[in-house]
Amino acid sequence: MEIKTDDYRVWNEGSDIFFDGAMRLASSEAGAPVMALASSVLAANPLSITLNLKDLHFLNSSGINMLAKFTIEVRKHPDVQLIVRGTPDIPWQSKSLPNLKKLHPALVLLMN
Repeated sequence: MEIKTDDYRVWNEGSDIFFDGAMRLASSEAGAPVMALASSVLAANPLSITLNLKDLHFLNSSGINMLAKFTIEVRKHPDVQLIVRGTPDIPWQSKSLPNLKKLHPALVLLMN
């Protein structure tokens, strides 16, 4: 499954979900297709889900809220490990991604 716009692209390869570009969502509803993709991966009940955000250069507050909602949803499935890959080179990732661990302490955050 793939979601592609002029600004960003989101796709999955198995239980790995990749984000690329700059995601400026007008509202949380604008992120519904991305949430649907992520939820479909979760519905397959994999051992782990990896959100690879290393190539997502910008994400606005609606997108961060979307990530928070998905993190909370995964938390309801204790048999599924959530791994978030980011980079310290992108400021929004250094600032916002550690907050996801507050929502789901078992989340594995890899910032490299």
